[in-house]
Amino acid sequence: MKVTIKLPKPRNPLAAPARARKAGAHASYNPARRVRRIEKQKLNQALSGRKTEGDYDA
Repeated sequence: MKVTIKLPKPRNPLAAPARARKAGAHASYNPARRVRRIEKQKLNQALSGRKTEGDYDA
């Protein structure tokens, strides 16, 4: 009787190169996008009633 050892599932061949490239968001430094995001957050806070016009720090 032959003994067979079940091997583990092979790794994803695309995962290692992606991890080595530090895959993720492209060009994270974008001042215009940062300003738009901050303004959008301020608007959402004002509309939800969490902050008023005079409560902003920036």
